[in-house]
This record gives sequence, structure tokens and C-alpha cells, in this order.
Amino acid sequence: MFRMYRLHRTPFEEILNNMFEVLSRHDAKFTFPIVAAVAAMRPDLVRLIQEEGHEIASHGHIHVRYPQISAEARERDLRTSIQVLRGLGVNVRGFRAPYDNYTDDMPEMLERQGLTWDGGLGYRPEHREKTHFFHVTVRGKPSDVTYIPLNVWSDDRMIDTFQMTPAQVTRRLIHEVDLAARHGGVLMFDLHPIRMGQRQYVVCLDELLEHANSVGAWVTTPTLAIEQWRSREQWPGDAEFCLLLTGDIDNWVFSDYLRRQIWRYQTR
Repeated sequence: MFRMYRLHRTPFEEILNNMFEVLSRHDAKFTFPIVAAVAAMRPDLVRLIQEEGHEIASHGHIHVRYPQISAEARERDLRTSIQVLRGLGVNVRGFRAPYDNYTDDMPEMLERQGLTWDGGLGYRPEHREKTHFFHVTVRGKPSDVTYIPLNVWSDDRMIDTFQMTPAQVTRRLIHEVDLAARHGGVLMFDLHPIRMGQRQYVVCLDELLEHANSVGAWVTTPTLAIEQWRSREQWPGDAEFCLLLTGDIDNWVFSDYLRRQIWRYQTR
């Protein structure tokens, strides 16, 4: 909690602008799965993200662990999140479950909501080694929803768990990019803006993008990447592989974080 308090001393608008400056310099896109109840508190920041040309996806309505609630509550939370985001002018095409926690029935739930992609089921151990988009079986046939493998090296794992320095974070991200350049598929990171938008870490994003561009990455959004792959089964131009930079937004200010802890206990 103290760590989160320290991070939130930087206003979130400054965090976003730090990232936008770097992304713009490298002609790169970023995708922000946002908790819908949090998004509704700052529609101005939601508009800012869209005006900068980046994608917004659903990260649930109140950031609750889906396996801990009923199937009806899971679907209600997802459906409400989509409704709230659409009410803010967002064309919701993608989803990532809070905490990357999924139940076996959720692919069918995602199908009913008509989503294009999911960026969290691919974190399950059985999917982590995949290097391309994939589909799962729903009611005896391949899903309409496209699933994306999610790299294990998230910002919270690197910074909070392993206490990596910015230089170490950069080296790890670049290593994963070099692996992706060899297999020519898709690489997705979850890099939360609350950390990666801080001045000491946004340099990691800058160095990552500089290297990614040098080895032939197409840095775009999941929606654009999937549309491209479905139509041609190759990346545009001279791109060797696809790099998808995503980062969940769970709260704008520290009080949002505290409120989320209350939501968490209320849903137990």
C-alpha cells in the first residue's frame, strides 16, 4: 500500500503524457485495459488516451477476482464494464480479466459479449509458450475471440517482486523482444502505466521501442494486429514480428486504490 501511495504522488495525467511522448517519438501504439468504474471517474483521461490514437479495452467493472464470484456475477461485471466504457465513447474490442484470473467457462462468456480479443487467458501456463494468436474451443468449434499469449515479464514482477533497476528492466524486455524477432510471431507485454509512466522507468519504454524498431517490430494495438493477421496472415511492410504493448489501469489516484480494496471485500 505504501508503494502504491508513493507511485501516485505523480499525477496520472503526467504519467500518461510521459508515455505518449515516448510512444509518439517511435510511432508506436499502446493499449490500456481499464477498470470501467475507475474510467468513469476521469472521462477526460479516457478521451485523452483515445485522442492520442491508443486503444482502450475492458479490465472488468470493479477489479474483482473472477474465480471468487459466481458465473452470473462474472458475466454481469464484464457486461457492465462494456456498457460503461461504451457510454464514455469507447469502442470496446478487447478484454483482460483482473489479476489475469480466468475460469474455464469464461471463453464462452467472452463469445456472448462479441469481443474481438482477449489478452489474459494467454497467461495460463499451458498458453505461455505460444508465439502466435490462437483460438480455444467453444461449444465444439474454434472461438470467434482471438487469444493472445501474455509474456510473464510484467512490470510488477520485474520491479516489485525482483526489485530490478531500470537498466535491468530494459535488458529483460529487450531479451524477450529478440526472442520474438526470431520466431516472427506476436509478443504482448503487460506494463502498467502507474510504474512504466514514472520518469525513472519511462526510459525503459523508450529504449525498448528503439531496439524493437531496429529489429523489425510492428508496434500496434491488438485490434489492428488481429485484423491484419486475419486478412493476410503476415505483418505489414517489412515488419518481422508484432509487438503489443499493453498496460492495465486499475486506479487514477491513491484513493481509487483504497476504494478498490473496499470493492474487493464487498464482493467476497
